[in-house]
Amino acid sequence: MSKVRRPHGLSRPLATAAAATALAVTATGCVTVHGEREIVPAATKAEARRALKDFLTAYNKADEELDPALDAGRITGPLGAINQAGLQARRVQNPDGNKNHVPLELTDAKYAIPKKAGWPRWFVADTRANRREDMRWLLVFTKGGPDQLWEASYLNLVAPDDVPRLKKDEDGWAEPVTAGEAALAMAPKDLGEKYTAFLKSGGPGFEPGPHTTKWKAFRDRNTKRLGVGVQYLDYPMNEGTFAPVGLRTEDGGAMVFFSTHHYEKQTAAKGTDLKLDPDVKALLKGDAKQAVTLERVSNQVVVDPAESDGGKVAFIGRIQGLTGAKGE
Repeated sequence: MSKVRRPHGLSRPLATAAAATALAVTATGCVTVHGEREIVPAATKAEARRALKDFLTAYNKADEELDPALDAGRITGPLGAINQAGLQARRVQNPDGNKNHVPLELTDAKYAIPKKAGWPRWFVADTRANRREDMRWLLVFTKGGPDQLWEASYLNLVAPDDVPRLKKDEDGWAEPVTAGEAALAMAPKDLGEKYTAFLKSGGPGFEPGPHTTKWKAFRDRNTKRLGVGVQYLDYPMNEGTFAPVGLRTEDGGAMVFFSTHHYEKQTAAKGTDLKLDPDVKALLKGDAKQAVTLERVSNQVVVDPAESDGGKVAFIGRIQGLTGAKGE
């Protein structure tokens, strides 16, 4: 039985690619996908390198100026939602820009480029950064059509020993898994729904750890804060560039990226201060006289074992960010 690597710890928040398209295979071996028959690499290696470079250039300009418009064309999906809201909040607090800007550098890039038919196309870049050098930075890049730009849709920080070994063919191309892949412990399209259900009610299916049992326990305790009532609502995100994507691992499982949407409503008792932090104040709409609803987007990467292994889904990285706040 294959062993699923366990996560080493929490990734710090930072500031979709669509799911792999299902293939219909005929008896003769021809493949038809939305009228396109040819299975080709999603990108050349040169394209992948250029996509990473272009993203990094735009990201650093936006981070230095605290201007979401400067990288809006190179970022999308859950990473885009987190990044754009984060830049907006920081700009409100620092209208003259980021005086402490240190350019992000991504080196030692390794690319996992799947062969697939049709659009969208996507690939994964596994890199090292000059921040949190103890972690590997995994980015998913997606492109919706031949005339569109490559955009970064997912980012997770993963301990090097937790990055799974991906299945590659003789030419080095990776193998995607479909959104409805039935031979995994959980089909990628079901991960968001089952994860949000777990956060509400618990249950089997996920390995215990900081992003599952410990986070649920924290939230359960947080609902009982003195003077403040807290309610949580969680939703899967499966559409467009927020959809899950996955690559086959050598042991028959998959490494899957997926995203979720989280709301936290805090309602204060009479005479109790909600104590809003600066980021919340910067994104706040309305007046939080009695209550505030915080909106967050989370993107995560998991090892989803083969169903035949009998294992559970293990989180190896998760990043969430505040994307909105509404006062009442």
